[in-house]
Amino acid sequence: MKTNQSVKLDKLRILIEEEIQLGKFSSNMLQHIRSKELPRLNESQIRAHHTALLKTFKDTAHDYSSQVLFEEIGTVQHIGNGVANISGLSNVGLDELVLFPNGVNGLVLNLESHALDVILLGNEQGIHGGDQVTSQRERLKIPVGPDLLGRVIDPLGQPLDNQRPIRAINFDFLEKPAQSIIQRSPVNEPLQTGLKIVDALFPIGRGQRELVIGDRQTGKTALVVDCMLNQKDSNVLCVYVSIGQKKSSVLSVINTLQKHNAMQYCTVIVANPDDPPALRYLAPFSGSTIAEYFLDQGRDVLVIFDDLGKHADAYREISLLLRRPPGREAYPGDIFYLHARLLERAGKLNEEMGGGSITALPIIPMQQGNLSAYIPTNLISICDGQIVLSSEKFNRGLKPAVNIGLSVSRVGGSAQNEAMRSVSEDLKLELSQFEEVEQFTRFGTEIDQATLRQIQRGQKLQWLLTQPNERPLSMAEEVISLIAGIKGFLDQIELNQIHDYESKLLVWFKREHTDIIHTIQFEKSIARIQDELLQLLEEFNQSWISGAE
Repeated sequence: MKTNQSVKLDKLRILIEEEIQLGKFSSNMLQHIRSKELPRLNESQIRAHHTALLKTFKDTAHDYSSQVLFEEIGTVQHIGNGVANISGLSNVGLDELVLFPNGVNGLVLNLESHALDVILLGNEQGIHGGDQVTSQRERLKIPVGPDLLGRVIDPLGQPLDNQRPIRAINFDFLEKPAQSIIQRSPVNEPLQTGLKIVDALFPIGRGQRELVIGDRQTGKTALVVDCMLNQKDSNVLCVYVSIGQKKSSVLSVINTLQKHNAMQYCTVIVANPDDPPALRYLAPFSGSTIAEYFLDQGRDVLVIFDDLGKHADAYREISLLLRRPPGREAYPGDIFYLHARLLERAGKLNEEMGGGSITALPIIPMQQGNLSAYIPTNLISICDGQIVLSSEKFNRGLKPAVNIGLSVSRVGGSAQNEAMRSVSEDLKLELSQFEEVEQFTRFGTEIDQATLRQIQRGQKLQWLLTQPNERPLSMAEEVISLIAGIKGFLDQIELNQIHDYESKLLVWFKREHTDIIHTIQFEKSIARIQDELLQLLEEFNQSWISGAE
C-alpha cells in the first residue's frame, strides 16, 4: 500500500508532466536541435543528447519535494525620527533584527505586551504605516578581521572610503559580555603616548581606561591622535571611533593618520551627525567588537571614543523617542550602565587567554569647566583615571593643556618602566612645590631668592612639558629631556629658548650619541649610564651657553 507521501509525489509528477507536456516538448526540442547547424553531431548523437536531457528533467521531477515555510509578520503602526512602533512579531527578542520592505534593518530595543519599538539602521524613506515587517531571527553582527586595518567604515562595517569591499574573517556580535576577572591580569605594561606630560605624570598602561576630559577646543582630539601616531613601531593597533563629530574634523584626523603612514595599523569608524541616531548609538560598540577580534589574537589594541558625550546624547534621543522615562538631565536611568558595559570590555588578559589588551581612551567634553556634571562624573567613576585639559593653560599656549592638579592615573607607576619612573618622581615633587609657591606670589607676597629660583625652574619645567601637535617623542627622548629639566640644566636657559634648546639637544644625542638613546630605549633603565648621561648633558649645556654668548 502506498503511503500518503508517495501518493502526493505521484500526483506531483503527473501534474508536472501535464504542465510541461513532455511528449510535445520532446518533439519540439528534437525539431529545434535539427534546425540548428551542428556539423559535428550526427542523428544518433542528437538523439543521445535529447534522451539525456529528458532523463534530467524526469529525475528532477522525481526528486522534487514540497516544503511549507512559516514566517512571522509584523505591521508598522507608526514611524518617525528613526524609530518604528510595530505590532505582531510576538516571538522576537531584544536586540534582534527585523527587516522592513525597503530593505532597511531595524534593531529591537523595546518589548511591550502587544507591540515593540525598533530603531532603524538606515533611511526611513519608503516605510509607511501598515507596511509588513519580518523577523531576521538573529542579532546584529558586524564583519571583523585584519582587512579592517587601514579602512574607514560605518558602525555596521560597511566601507566609506570608496575602496574594495571588506573581506571579513568572521561576523561578531556588537554586544558581548566582558571578560571575567579570572581571565584578566594586572595592568603593568606602559602604553607610551609620546607626550612627556602624560607619560611622566599620568602614565597609561595597556588595558587601562583613561578618560580625556576638557572644555570645547582644548586639544582633546589632538592629544589622542598624537597617541595613535606614537604606536607606529610599538605593535599596538588602533581603533578610532568618531561619534557625531563634524565631517571636517573627522577628515582632518584621517588626513593626519595618512600623512604619517599610520592608517596601516588603524581602523576608523565614523558615525556622522546626520546619520540616524541608531548608528551613533552603535558606533562605540562596533569599535569594541573590532578591538576584541584582535584581542583574541593576543594583540594590544588602543580604542578611542570621540566622544561619549555625543553618544550619551544619541542614546537620550532614542530613549525619549521610545517613551522611556527621563531621569537626571533628561538622560534615561540606564545611561551609567550603557557606558559601564562598554568600557568594561577594556582590560588586559592573562597569558592563558593570549596576553592581549584593550586600552580605552574615552573623550568627554565639559561645559565651562564643570567637572561635576552628570555624564562626566559617571565616566570618571567608571574609568581608571582622567586627563583634564584646562582652557586657561590652552589659551596661554601650554599645550597639551593638562591640568596637573585635577588629572590622575590610578594605575600610576605600575605602568611605567624604571627609566621613566626614576625621572617622574622628582618631576612631580618639583611641580607640586612650584604650584604651591606660585599661589602665594599671586597675592603680591615678597619672596626671597631661593623661592624665586624655584618659581623660575617650575615655569621652565612647565614649558618643557609642552610640545607641538603631531610630534610625539620616543621614551628615550622623553627621559633625556626630563632629566635636563629636573637636574637644573635649564636654569641658565631663557624661557623663550626652552623649545629650541630641547630640539637641538635631542638632535645632538641622535647624531653623536645614539648608543645612549638605544640603551635607554631597550634596557628601559638609566642606572648603568646615569653618570655618563649627566656628563654629556653638562657638555651640551656648556657648548649651548658659550654659543649663545
